[in-house]
Amino acid sequence: MGLDTSSNEPSGIRARFRSVLPSDRFGDQLAILSGTSQNIAGLAIYVVVSLGTNVLISRVLGASALGVVTLATQFAFVAGAATRFGMDAATVRQVAIDVGGGRAERIRSVMTRAAAIAGSASVLAGLLVFLGAGILAKTFSVPTSQGRGVFQAAALALPFVSLCQVYLGGTQGLKIMRYTVGIFWAGQPAAWIVLMALGWIAARTLGMSVLAYALSWVVATAAAWFAWERSTRSFERARGDAGETRALVRYGVPRVPAALLAQLLFWTDFFVVSRYVTKADLGVYAAAVRVAQALVLFLIAVNYMFSPFVADLHARGERERLDGLYKTLTRWMVAGSLPILLVLLILPGPVLSVFGGRFATGAAALRILLIGQSVNVATGSVGYILLMVGRTGWDLAVYAGSFLLDLGAAFLLAPHLHTNGAAIAQALTLSASNAVRLYLVWRFVHIQPFNRKYARLAIPAIAGGLVMLGTHLALRHASWPVDLAASAALGGVVYGTVLLAAGLTPTERATLRRVAGPARRRAL
Repeated sequence: MGLDTSSNEPSGIRARFRSVLPSDRFGDQLAILSGTSQNIAGLAIYVVVSLGTNVLISRVLGASALGVVTLATQFAFVAGAATRFGMDAATVRQVAIDVGGGRAERIRSVMTRAAAIAGSASVLAGLLVFLGAGILAKTFSVPTSQGRGVFQAAALALPFVSLCQVYLGGTQGLKIMRYTVGIFWAGQPAAWIVLMALGWIAARTLGMSVLAYALSWVVATAAAWFAWERSTRSFERARGDAGETRALVRYGVPRVPAALLAQLLFWTDFFVVSRYVTKADLGVYAAAVRVAQALVLFLIAVNYMFSPFVADLHARGERERLDGLYKTLTRWMVAGSLPILLVLLILPGPVLSVFGGRFATGAAALRILLIGQSVNVATGSVGYILLMVGRTGWDLAVYAGSFLLDLGAAFLLAPHLHTNGAAIAQALTLSASNAVRLYLVWRFVHIQPFNRKYARLAIPAIAGGLVMLGTHLALRHASWPVDLAASAALGGVVYGTVLLAAGLTPTERATLRRVAGPARRRAL
């Protein structure tokens, strides 16, 4: 399945880069599907381990502790997204364009400059957060005795959150996905839970829990740097031209606020509602937000693989090919996400009960959040397309408007509807922002994700949903683990069976056979 080869020679990289863009009818779809399947495996581990970490925190330290830890760790992640100065997207885009254009000798210079830009900005931001930890604790209504240490630990994570993703952006630009899978999606969450368990031996506190999070990013950054160096060690290193740094900065400047707003788009309503509900209720809402984000599993997996193709194909003027890929991949994302959506819509109580008995009270908020995430999935990689074709200014404008909409709606609704009001604010914001992005991608690139083949997905969705709902009603008096496992399994099997029989086109079934064939041979 790998797009990687054992050779690290520049010519080998260029040959591989070209080889994933053949002219036959499978071509790009086969290559992206192969890489996406790797990402899905990593993302599945990420979802399981991340949920496991939240379950562990909630059961050991309580729902209130989960709310505080989520505040601090998400603050570090959001701040890291802003302070990497857009260099993660810049390295994906520039490495893909340079290698696809036969200029692979430039990419090491690009990475050196990008890492220097992101590192400088994130270290400065981390220092400011560390010094202002007490103020942040008061802002988020966390007792100062706990909050200062929690946000100081989060400040330590910030530079490493930034640099890790910049180095992984470079390997993604080479269309090597295994490092993102192993380091970002699987490695860092697993390291956090291990380090947290070890840290709790010394002190079972909120500060130790967040410090373990910071240390997990230190480990992940070291691994990401090593992966980049290993992948490019045989490349010649051409001297960067005088305008290279300026070009990176020009691309990155709009990304600084845009990346911050991109992360806040999922958490602004969470931060706002923290002022109006108890920390226990905030913990329940944190769990609902986390669970709803599981719906974008396939979207994220495809985005990471699709991004370098967008940059390369757009730079070479192959619009029709890009349009066809966008349509196909978006429908695949919807097809892969539908069984997850059915489980979360039909079984929200049992799903949230994994976190503890009182978490089932977040079922209504979860269902509302799923509306926005469904629109997110249905529009596909629309945001990444804007980035990869260089429209960072418009990307920033959309995020700014979305942030203001989310903030305003949350402050309007949360005082009265509490977590349900926050969920409505997020769903409304995601729906509006994706609609605007669809228009911009059509205006600037003249591609869009929809076609008549979408109707095929209704049949497996209805079949799987009815079986899942019937099983759930039949087991309504059983324990929640039995209800969840049986309903999800039976509905999922029916959905998958009907999808293969009636939901895919003959070409797509052939593509799946070509991907599955080598995997079966390796397993034998």
